[in-house]
Amino acid sequence: MATRPARKGAEGFESFYASVYGGRWPALRAALLSPVRQVARRNAFVGSDASGPDCQRAHLAATKMAGCDVLVLEPGQRFRDDSSVGLRAFYIMDPASMYAAKALVTASSSEGARDPDERILDLCAAPGGKSLILAEALGAEGRLTCNEMSDRRRARLRAVLEDYLPREVLSRVEVTGHDGAKWCLYESDAYDRILIDAPCSGERHLLENSDELKLWSPARSKNLAVRQYALLASAHAVLKTGGIMVYSTCSISTMENDAVVARLLKKRGQSVRVIPVADVFANEPEALIGEATENGQMILPDTTGFGPIYFSVLEKTALP
Repeated sequence: MATRPARKGAEGFESFYASVYGGRWPALRAALLSPVRQVARRNAFVGSDASGPDCQRAHLAATKMAGCDVLVLEPGQRFRDDSSVGLRAFYIMDPASMYAAKALVTASSSEGARDPDERILDLCAAPGGKSLILAEALGAEGRLTCNEMSDRRRARLRAVLEDYLPREVLSRVEVTGHDGAKWCLYESDAYDRILIDAPCSGERHLLENSDELKLWSPARSKNLAVRQYALLASAHAVLKTGGIMVYSTCSISTMENDAVVARLLKKRGQSVRVIPVADVFANEPEALIGEATENGQMILPDTTGFGPIYFSVLEKTALP
């Protein structure tokens, strides 16, 4: 009698993702277990001369990723931001995350030119790295709302915004603590652009935490996908017609990525369209990393050295 494959715990996790990625899984798994690669992204509100002695001593490579000026750090490399200009000059992050935020502020709507008074919503904003990119893209009269339900994470978010944004910009940034899935009960057609960086499985973290891995089951992704869809559907209702939203996760599960977007397309397909990520970055195609999926872009560490990050760019269209 054949042995049934494990459905839960570490063995179930291995079986599940091996079935999704096939022969690629061993390399992807090894990459997920490797030290995280990060960059020091330059704060656009700080002059380019605020580089700090640590940068000079380490001879860090300066380059552009997703249209952002970054210094590439080696895995585990310490970096001290010793800017003396009043604002912190660099934010340390996985550069894959920058692509989701840059896609939101770069994508063009079929409705025409951008409004300098755009309202932008970061629905699940902590820790704040993506919020900084959104704030840097605000027009002269634009406003940004950064939402985070967790009190602890919201406090960290506030601290990041205060450390990196000049007072004039900070005065146009609001921090809230609402349930994003219920936002649509109170507002509709209110924002020009929305980022939904949804809570997800975070397989890289799971692989590093044996206690959590023991509790894994396929239901984890299924349950998270329910929450993720609720956030995405709420954002769609809150988004203005002609507005742009980006749905993003750091999961490698298709149930939490393309499948969530596919559900929105099935239920509200007459009023939403996918904008190919290659079109969003058409002016700098060489800058785009990762691989196209059915509804978005996946950046995986086995091929890029960064991530994982999935993101999909969507426009809310007028009903026919």
